[in-house]
Amino acid sequence: MKSPTTSILLSDADIDRIVEMAWEDRTPFEAIQAQFGLAEQDVIDLMRRELKQASWRRWRARVQGRSTKHVTLSAVTDARFKSAQQRAISLNKVSKR
Repeated sequence: MKSPTTSILLSDADIDRIVEMAWEDRTPFEAIQAQFGLAEQDVIDLMRRELKQASWRRWRARVQGRSTKHVTLSAVTDARFKSAQQRAISLNKVSKR
């Protein structure tokens, strides 16, 4: 499917992933742009087109003004989870205990 504001072709799987990333609280619009080439307004347009009207309103209210959806506004520098067992991992192999 072609995005109306850009000349980017998106598969149904790509659209599903973009919608999923847009719903996630800690995924900034910049990550979507880096992965799929869609600016924030393109993501908003895609969400408006793909979601039901009630879901669109709920998503828009949730995202609007949320600092974690923008890298420059977010206070979170590294939101990745690190397991307590990670110290024991070296070269992608769990060391023997």
